[in-house]
Amino acid sequence: MAAGAPAPRRERLVAVVGWPQRTNVALVAAWRELGLPAALLAPEEARSVLEAGDVAVGRFDVLPTLNGVEPGLEVLDELEGRGVRVLNRAPALLGAHDKLQTARLLARAGVPHPRTRHHPPDSRRLELGPPVVVKPRFGSWGADVFRCRTREEIEQVLAEVASRPWYVEHGALLQELVPPVGFDLRLIVAAGTVVGAIERVPERGEWRTNVSLGAARRPVEPGEEARALAVAAAAAIGADLVGVDLLPVDGGYVVLELNGAVEFTGAYDLASLAGGVYESAARALGLLHAARPLTSAGARRCPPGPVGPPPPRPRAA
Repeated sequence: MAAGAPAPRRERLVAVVGWPQRTNVALVAAWRELGLPAALLAPEEARSVLEAGDVAVGRFDVLPTLNGVEPGLEVLDELEGRGVRVLNRAPALLGAHDKLQTARLLARAGVPHPRTRHHPPDSRRLELGPPVVVKPRFGSWGADVFRCRTREEIEQVLAEVASRPWYVEHGALLQELVPPVGFDLRLIVAAGTVVGAIERVPERGEWRTNVSLGAARRPVEPGEEARALAVAAAAAIGADLVGVDLLPVDGGYVVLELNGAVEFTGAYDLASLAGGVYESAARALGLLHAARPLTSAGARRCPPGPVGPPPPRPRAA
């Protein structure tokens, strides 16, 4: 190379930026099999490695303590400022994980969602009467989610969680109870396209549908109404890759939650899409440019993998 000539541009990197959650690891492995130069980078690694023209897929989850989001979220803004293409920008992840913000964004977009009220830690007034669900403002895995049928049960639950870090910092959410119907529907939305879905059936005696609490999964091909609602919910928070939980109600659906670091496996593969959910997500996100259409036949599918409570993650200082 001649003296003074610019160094050749290295291959564009596709980085999942976050911590070693199962799906983050699986996404990188699947995308590497497709020929993508993919890597899982912690926030500080992403800050030092990624350059203009690279892609960063933000996949920060809720802290195990349920009092916020995993550290490093601000790195996504910095990467975007230097010309990295950021998918799942910081505001979108906060819009998914902060359930109060979720409720406000969905309401603004006219997306059906249970009535939700914030209960500050020092408040004695209940802004929403029973039946309600009491839950953390930042929550996941069904942890510390309580169904309350009376005012007395609400007060008992609030007393029970009063010393927990998430309640001390953020208070709780009171959310209108949507009557359980024995299953819910989780859809994976990538860039406005539904690329995966599953039905979740709670364990006997349990009303929550979290797989971490023993719920079973069964294949599903969601209808157009469910797909359209999931896409609208993802658009309302500005998410590029997100899980959307729907519950059937009154002949339609209501959006229960969104998850910006949703865990999913090959069990979410759709029969209508070739290649499996990981490949379909890569195509929808524009990471595979010279590729066959999503509906082509005979493509490799992702094997189902384990789903459950996440491995230990770093906690905020």
